[in-house]
Amino acid sequence: MNNDDNNQNNHQDNAKAVGMFADKAYEPVRDSEADLKNENVNADTELSLNKQTLEKQVSDEQALPVNTASKKTIASGEALKLAVVGHTNTGKTSLLRTLLRDVYFGEVKNEAATTRYVEQAKLTDSQTGEVLVVLYDTPGLEDASGLMDWLEDNTASRRDGIERLQQFLAADIAQGGDVLTSNEDYSQEAKVIRQLLASDMAIYVVDAREPVLGKYKDELAILSWAAIPVMPVFNFTDSQDANIDEWQTMLARRNLHISTRFDSVAFEFKDEMRLWQNLATMLTHSEMLEQLMARRTENWAQLYEEANIIIADFLLNIASFVREISEDDDPMPVLEQMQEAVRQSERAMQHNLLNLYKFYDNAVAATPLELQAYQQDPFDPELLKSYGIRTTSGAAAGALLGLGIDAAALGTTLGLGAAIGGIAGGLLSNTSSIADRITGVKRLYIDPATLTLLATRAIDLLTALRHRGHAATDATQLIYSGAKNDADISNNDNLSNDNEESVVTPWPPHKLPSELKKARGKPQWSSLSSGKSEQAQLLRVDMAWSLANKLQLYKSER
Repeated sequence: MNNDDNNQNNHQDNAKAVGMFADKAYEPVRDSEADLKNENVNADTELSLNKQTLEKQVSDEQALPVNTASKKTIASGEALKLAVVGHTNTGKTSLLRTLLRDVYFGEVKNEAATTRYVEQAKLTDSQTGEVLVVLYDTPGLEDASGLMDWLEDNTASRRDGIERLQQFLAADIAQGGDVLTSNEDYSQEAKVIRQLLASDMAIYVVDAREPVLGKYKDELAILSWAAIPVMPVFNFTDSQDANIDEWQTMLARRNLHISTRFDSVAFEFKDEMRLWQNLATMLTHSEMLEQLMARRTENWAQLYEEANIIIADFLLNIASFVREISEDDDPMPVLEQMQEAVRQSERAMQHNLLNLYKFYDNAVAATPLELQAYQQDPFDPELLKSYGIRTTSGAAAGALLGLGIDAAALGTTLGLGAAIGGIAGGLLSNTSSIADRITGVKRLYIDPATLTLLATRAIDLLTALRHRGHAATDATQLIYSGAKNDADISNNDNLSNDNEESVVTPWPPHKLPSELKKARGKPQWSSLSSGKSEQAQLLRVDMAWSLANKLQLYKSER
């Protein structure tokens, strides 16, 4: 790979694996000329540099020795060694990033031959630490057709595939560098084949947008000679240009009848489970893959539960947020402070969700937060309109929503119209509380419509993260289709309250969940009110669990 060593070390420090995610082992195999010879050439056998002498020294019964000591039929309880192979720029590293939930693994660029060395990572049982699968990211196959021609010209067809591949690995064209005596350099292919022979099975990554070409047929023929199970995996399947039917026809003609779809950008958890399940059907002993599937399913559900608790806790913190002012105070400075506190709290909640799903660095993998829908001010009345959120109090209440004031909390002694007039004049109407009227105190809350908007945006973000691969480098790249995009925001004028069926909110604004209604009478639950973050969170923890359960019912898998 072309990774900078210093950057790679920094990446490792920032990307420690926990839970369901992979244990990284960034160990690129930078084979030197001497290493390659020690690995592939028997010390007792001297090979000449020309083809004629080479063919004489290798008998029909004995293939050239190559180091495949680690290769053996997988046994029960043994970690699966899985090579990820394919043509250049088909998304091998991208696929691994998404499987590993690791935006730092490898290097992803829209150019050929980004990966130059074999790189390893491990998938472990998050509870026991047991290594279940060892994944190997390999360089792209650059010229399989040229290599096939060489194999046909320089190896005996009556030998089996492994012997022919071993003979290739011992030849100068597999060494590269100064050893090479011709213009043919297949050192990249040699790295792939060497890892293939040391693995239990392989994933052949197919860019589903590519037409079926002869070079891909040659790649599959060469891979088949390694005598291990190979399963094609279609990447970028969400593209309109996908040619999956043509690919499947070609694969079937090569006795490759088991394949799967796994889009590394438009991620679907069920596709990942199908990938592991299909691999398991090709193994005699599949216990480790079955254990991996069970643990990943369990961890995926746990992540969703934790995410909903994060959202629920945030909503309770906002719902219980209250500020008091005297009857004669100008409310605008307090309202502006409340708005800013809510904005910061929403941003913190969003980043907690990003970190939970390992989208922790926008410089590496762009996140949905870069879309305008997630950047727009939650107190913008036009944003409420775009979500189709209407209130029971009509246009007058809508004017208050942008200020973050709950019209109900202002009371109705002077009527809503007078309340708005009071704001314009720097005064507020009397609240409905007799005690407040006696003491001359006004209480300001965040209104139900804004709470509903905050809940909807949080749930949309969670859904987007659950359907987004860790190889996505563009914020708009195959983002979850239900998330509002920039075009939606720019066309707000075309959206009306009559259009609200197109936007799904978890509840009507005038029917807040009981947990949020209760929070509005518990100012001690809000760290924004009390300034005591840990104490306030402990007070609302039970309600957070209760509300999180309701959120999962509202939006279990949108």
